[in-house]
Amino acid sequence: MRASRLLSVLLTLQTRGHVTAQELADELEVSVRTVYRDIESLSAAGIPVYAERGPAGGYRLLDGFRTKINGLTADEADSLMLAGLPGPAAELGLGAVVASAQLKLMAGLAPELRERATRTGERFHLDTVGWYAEAEKSPYLAEAANAVWHGRRIRISYRRWGGAVAPRVLDPYGLVLKAGVWYLVARPAEGGEGGRSRKDRTYRVGRIIELTTLDEEFERDPSFSLADYWTVWSEDFERNLYQVPAVVRLSPRARAAVAGLFGPQRERVVAETESAPDAEGWVKAVLPLETMRFGALELLRFGPDVEVLAPPELRADVEATARAVMAVYAPGGPGSPEPSGD
Repeated sequence: MRASRLLSVLLTLQTRGHVTAQELADELEVSVRTVYRDIESLSAAGIPVYAERGPAGGYRLLDGFRTKINGLTADEADSLMLAGLPGPAAELGLGAVVASAQLKLMAGLAPELRERATRTGERFHLDTVGWYAEAEKSPYLAEAANAVWHGRRIRISYRRWGGAVAPRVLDPYGLVLKAGVWYLVARPAEGGEGGRSRKDRTYRVGRIIELTTLDEEFERDPSFSLADYWTVWSEDFERNLYQVPAVVRLSPRARAAVAGLFGPQRERVVAETESAPDAEGWVKAVLPLETMRFGALELLRFGPDVEVLAPPELRADVEATARAVMAVYAPGGPGSPEPSGD
């Protein structure tokens, strides 16, 4: 246990340069006195670690010192080949870099750990694109990633959902890959076009039709968390997307299919609002839909296993569409085969 902690102290110093005793104690969940003892043990073992005095003091390694110890456990070695995400890395222009980094890490592993990491790469593959879909083409992805990495401001022409193209000057904060689609999280630059508020926004990278990296850096908000922002934004996006609260009756078969066809967010709404099953197992519940027309098409996939109760215009739309389908397939309809003659 202590050997593992000493290794963690060493790798933290090597990775971060300057670290205070309190920071080490918080990360390792030990007392500051224990950190002092660990630093003394590293010094006694010949590790060139020294203390800096004063209010901004702490510990750091002698400049130029690097250990070849990688500190990987067996489980960490197993995960090594899963961490590269070769497809997304290639899209970001980092495919060769990731391959090179994996090669160097593999070379530093003990033989038994190297064999485990290789086996992981042979037996697991990550595919981030959903079924019946292709990865969205994003010609400016690598350039956007470069601006994110170097903290450089960008100017883009962005095609909005309605088709209109709008100019934007942005401070790019991060990139997110969701189901094969890349999204840029950015903050409108101070003094940018249109006097837009500096609220963080999400842009679909595939809708960027022009991108220029400007010769100016921006000061990144140190309190910003990409993971936290994406969690809140994606939940709000799903919740705001479905504006039509349809009241429906679902057969047992339709009820079982809600999660798979409509996703976890709408499944939760159905679960929270469903009634007790009737004698035939049908339940009444609220099912959020995006629009009246698109919602009608979604519900028609269930055929006779769903009945719309409200709103009345949605019920009328489903009924009219069903009657139109029946007319197409009725004898004598537009596509009916010609009767054969004698």
